Amino acid sequence: MKFTPEHEQIADTVRKFVAKEINPHLPQWEAAGQFPAHELFKKMGDLGLLGIKYPVEYGGMGLDFSYSMVMAEALGECNAGGVPMAIGVQTDMCTPALARFGSDELKREFLAPSIAGDMVGCIGVSEVGGGSDVAALKTTAKKDGADYLINGSKMWITNGMQADWCCLLANTSEGSVHKNKSLIMVRLDSPGVTRQKIHKIGMDSSDTAQLFFDNVRVPQRNLIGQEGMGFMFQMLQFQEERLYGAAGCLRSLDRLIDQTIDYTRQRQTFGKPILHNQVVHFRLAELRTEVEALRALTYRAVESYISGKDVTRLASMAKLKAGRLSREVADSCLQYWGGMGYTRDNPISQAYRDSRLISIGGGADEIMLGIICKLEGTLPGKGQ
Repeated sequence: MKFTPEHEQIADTVRKFVAKEINPHLPQWEAAGQFPAHELFKKMGDLGLLGIKYPVEYGGMGLDFSYSMVMAEALGECNAGGVPMAIGVQTDMCTPALARFGSDELKREFLAPSIAGDMVGCIGVSEVGGGSDVAALKTTAKKDGADYLINGSKMWITNGMQADWCCLLANTSEGSVHKNKSLIMVRLDSPGVTRQKIHKIGMDSSDTAQLFFDNVRVPQRNLIGQEGMGFMFQMLQFQEERLYGAAGCLRSLDRLIDQTIDYTRQRQTFGKPILHNQVVHFRLAELRTEVEALRALTYRAVESYISGKDVTRLASMAKLKAGRLSREVADSCLQYWGGMGYTRDNPISQAYRDSRLISIGGGADEIMLGIICKLEGTLPGKGQ
């Protein structure tokens, strides 16, 4: 990756924003189980940070995805994972398909105010019976005059309690499971929409909800692109989500290792710093090497993506490695903090709780392995 002064400027802006507008408030937001998304996103929108890769005519900067990657990595300065994840949903998970395939009318109604920070969005794919198995979702959108009538529910929806709209994947026909789905923009203040908060073991500052749709009426003009193309559009949308997620791990992992080095250098046992034990400093060296390997893989994937190449394989590898390495780093570092690492307010225990989601959300590790095996030609077919 060749970084420009603009890359550095965005990273610096994000780091300063985190230090001023996010980290001082995280203890309060974590305890509350939610951060004020509209207030925070408006501040980010005023700085242009919510539309880095989106067209200028809708309020974006018109830059390529590498600049979004830089922002994601810089958000690793946050002392908790919930807020960066919620920001990523707004910028790189619920808006890519809208920006790429939505009509001008839809983009002016939903994308432009989301880039400005005036609206909060969410992505509605997962369901109780179909998380990583996107083809198995049951929510329906049936035509009724000029509208769709939507019925069903969505689970594990980040920003769900505060979102103004949802980019919803629903079945719009009875055909093949890969060709009967469509992405539809749904206002969440519509009659028939209800929400229920989900309490988690980590990512506490990010609100998560189950959304229910009971004969929710939505204009058919809210369809993104063509009917029946929703599965493909969502698969494309997943690529940016997974690249963003991998990039978002990099700086946070480095910070965990830095903090652990500082702590083990100061903490003494048996007359010497813990860091002086070979098993400790060797292990930290191994972890640092793994982070750099993930960084190289992520940068390569993003570079290929912005050049127009299919990065399904690389993005899946980066997502897989990011989740597993996040668990490995948090667990190893917590061990070296001893009892202090097991206290709730410790940065290592925070990372331990938050990082566990990375191997689940946005496609579980097993899904990533299946994708990689399919592209490697090693996934058994039916009857094999």
